[in-house]
Amino acid sequence: MPSNEQRREAAKRKLERQLERRADRARKRKQLTIAGSVLGVVLVVAAGAVVFALTSSDDDATEASAAESVSASPQSPGVMPAGRSEPLPEKVSCTYTPSTQPPAKQVNPPRTDDIDTTLQEVSVSMQTTQGNIGLILDNADSPCTVNNFLSLASQNYFDNTPCHRLVTSEGLKVLQCGDPTGAGTGGPGYGFANEFPTDQYEASDPSLQVPVTYPRGTIAMANSGQPDSNGSQFFLVYADSQLPPQYTAFGKVDETGLATIEKVAAAGDDGSMQAGGGKPNLPIDITSVRMD
Repeated sequence: MPSNEQRREAAKRKLERQLERRADRARKRKQLTIAGSVLGVVLVVAAGAVVFALTSSDDDATEASAAESVSASPQSPGVMPAGRSEPLPEKVSCTYTPSTQPPAKQVNPPRTDDIDTTLQEVSVSMQTTQGNIGLILDNADSPCTVNNFLSLASQNYFDNTPCHRLVTSEGLKVLQCGDPTGAGTGGPGYGFANEFPTDQYEASDPSLQVPVTYPRGTIAMANSGQPDSNGSQFFLVYADSQLPPQYTAFGKVDETGLATIEKVAAAGDDGSMQAGGGKPNLPIDITSVRMD
């Protein structure tokens, strides 16, 4: 039969083992917390790098807001919304705010009132020096953006302008156009608000910083890196690309157009742009943009 001293020693050893296990669990929890924090920083830095990779210093557009937008609803991180949570009204108003930088080519701002959203899609032909690129513009989801694009096209803003930037990196494959200067610094002299998918998120939603997939064939607006700084520059996604949902998607490229872009992408770029990519080695200029 164990003595009192033996029982005390056994109890002491048991307590010491319990304390060691607790300390070990605490160390593991701390390590997991640190690892999670590091991963969070990496994700934020990665998202920031992608944002930087697709921004342009096009027109120093001031912030603008669409007068008509649906109530934002939370979205799953990393997943592009499948569509609007609610359809837009049949008529919306748009705001195009003058910027501090003069236009690269003189144009009038688009009309702002009674923009019809009942026309779901608008078919456009973009003729280029490398072949035709057919565009189907999504008027139902991004009517102010489509209104702007059609306004610029009707004023020949895009005619005889280069697609100045090609990006062929692992997660980002796009051809960027819409700057008459060809330097990536030009715009129409005004800016306007983001639409789909940005307006499907609350402004404070951290998911806005998490890259989602912009599918092959997407047409989206480039911006100056500031919220709602759209102008005239846009990019054509020729393979699935990862970007935060802060670039307004406003249409699709048809298969013939994608074949044209892929031909240009196959020749690569000159790597001349700090933010990624460069001028296409196979030059491509827009000769005209017209509604079908």
